[in-house]
Amino acid sequence: MPPRQIPQAQIQQAIQDSVYFVHPNEGPNSVLDTPPLNGSIYLAWSRSMRRALGGKNKLFFIDGSLLVPDMLDLNRSAWERCNHLIHSWIINSVSEPIAQTLVFHEYVFDVWEDLKERFSKDDRIRIASICSSIHSLKQGSKFVLECFTKLKSLWEEFNSHRPIPTCSCIPQC
Repeated sequence: MPPRQIPQAQIQQAIQDSVYFVHPNEGPNSVLDTPPLNGSIYLAWSRSMRRALGGKNKLFFIDGSLLVPDMLDLNRSAWERCNHLIHSWIINSVSEPIAQTLVFHEYVFDVWEDLKERFSKDDRIRIASICSSIHSLKQGSKFVLECFTKLKSLWEEFNSHRPIPTCSCIPQC
């Protein structure tokens, strides 16, 4: 019995589904988040960047679930290419002073963790600023939809700064 032939389309799909697949149009500037991270918008930048990386099937590189292959592993060069590319994407989506501190990291996971450690802390000043903006928001000459959109945006950002509550009941509810 001859070996079963796998359709070319199935092979192509399997290649494109690989975390190591890099489309020919993807270069160091193909994932740009605007505006660039400057420290004060980390939460929004992080979420937007995660969506961009998820769309390119590259989240595994920043969340730590894809380990660095051994030097003798056949996937090592593909992993390094992706690591460098994602590193470039992140560097190109942050402000110049922040970018200068990231170039010395070897692995993109370390870059992501560094940014998270630096900028994801509760920003009490930003929270106070959001509260003040919510309390002082007036419709004035704006359309209702414009005022509502601004208010909704402020509330969503405010809620994103609040920690998710954890249950301490025994047994947990």
